[in-house]
Amino acid sequence: MHLPEALAAPRQHFLTASGERIAYYADTSGTGRPLVLIHSINAAPSSFELQPLFAHYQGQRPVYSLDLIGFGHSERPDCAYTPARFSAVIAEFLTKVVQQPADVLALSLSSEFAARATLAAPALVHSLVLISPTGFMTRPLPSARAARITHRLLRLPGLSQWLYNLVASRRSIRYFLGRSFVGAVPEALIDYAHATAHQPGARHAPLTFLSMQLFTPDAPAQLYDRLALPVLVIADQDPYITFERLDAFVAAHSTWRSVSLAPHLGMPQWEKLPEVVAALAQFWEQVEVGKSSLNSDSRRVHD
Repeated sequence: MHLPEALAAPRQHFLTASGERIAYYADTSGTGRPLVLIHSINAAPSSFELQPLFAHYQGQRPVYSLDLIGFGHSERPDCAYTPARFSAVIAEFLTKVVQQPADVLALSLSSEFAARATLAAPALVHSLVLISPTGFMTRPLPSARAARITHRLLRLPGLSQWLYNLVASRRSIRYFLGRSFVGAVPEALIDYAHATAHQPGARHAPLTFLSMQLFTPDAPAQLYDRLALPVLVIADQDPYITFERLDAFVAAHSTWRSVSLAPHLGMPQWEKLPEVVAALAQFWEQVEVGKSSLNSDSRRVHD
């Protein structure tokens, strides 16, 4: 199936250290700090998920959108998909392509990968925005052994393609996307998700996702607690994850902020774009004021 461009911007690519071709969109006609957008992980994600935000900031500031390995226009090898591999792609993208501190925005499970990438390349991430981030549920994840067994079952010949065909059907995509919208799902989003889900090798990364192997056990302690930069969380309700641990975590971390922008079900960039843009503007302004104040205090101490 033909896969059109996700965004109205030039599509380019870079090669990872292990040789995979990774696609990204870039519009550098604007000025200021770069903004990097990272889509979610599911059966059919791509840069199209973040199209409203890309279009809004296009021309205002340098803006990039990354197709993670296994998705969109990036290479989709039959390989081991792991949190470390996804986060390495993000870190390499920041290092090789952006090459300066950026504001990074990630959606859902990719929030964990963005956090890992930030820990690997802290000098290249100025701030983080996490929309409906995973990791804040009280319900425990399956054990690593159970996830491995599930993944082996999902990769059985015949079963893997049959199961993937089921979740990647237009009817299934409409159903699962519909659960993430308060109102009607944009038809363009359904069309693009269906097209990207029917590219060669499209099943490899989603089947790993379905096995639950891509989630980090106790992400708040293992990832989020180690971040030493400003973080904004946008989270209200989500049909697939919950946020019972979020409020207490944010209250205990002075560099973290959270807003709900209710009501939404995990895709506010589509249904509440003006509110999202306003929240981002306020957050980034606070980040700059805070950093200016810190620099001023540092100069006074030095003097």
